[in-house]
Amino acid sequence: MAKLDTTDIRILEVLQEDAHLTTKELAAKVHLSSSPTFERQKRLEREGYIERYTAVVDPEKVGNGLLVLCGITLKQHGKRWGTEFVEAISQIPEIVECWNTSGDYDFIMKIYVSDMKRYQDFVLNTLGMVESIGSLHSFFVIGTVKRSNRIPIPRKESTE
Repeated sequence: MAKLDTTDIRILEVLQEDAHLTTKELAAKVHLSSSPTFERQKRLEREGYIERYTAVVDPEKVGNGLLVLCGITLKQHGKRWGTEFVEAISQIPEIVECWNTSGDYDFIMKIYVSDMKRYQDFVLNTLGMVESIGSLHSFFVIGTVKRSNRIPIPRKESTE
């Protein structure tokens, strides 16, 4: 964070709202000319502050309207079981995010499928084939209150 000034932070905030902006449009929003804005954006990319640009797709419109959060407990804790689990779930497209967590579950996964019948098939025939899984607990999302991919960027730690 020490390398970010208020303009860098504003560029990151604006791009999180709309990464499809042209350099000219971005420059206008951060009150800078196009050339320095372009250079700052490229530096933020090079330094890893901006990981990638992506389109946010509506899951319902593409036929995957059921969102499931799934808590996973491994059979055993150890390198073999953990590695096998990570390698297996990395190859499953329905699992869009997976976090290694503390607490009741070793991992929590975010899964999109079309409906309950498809999820039942997914649990039995996809997750059921992952030998390292000891147990799972599914949470079905019945409504979305907030959906965002934006990362808050603290301003107090920036330099002027």
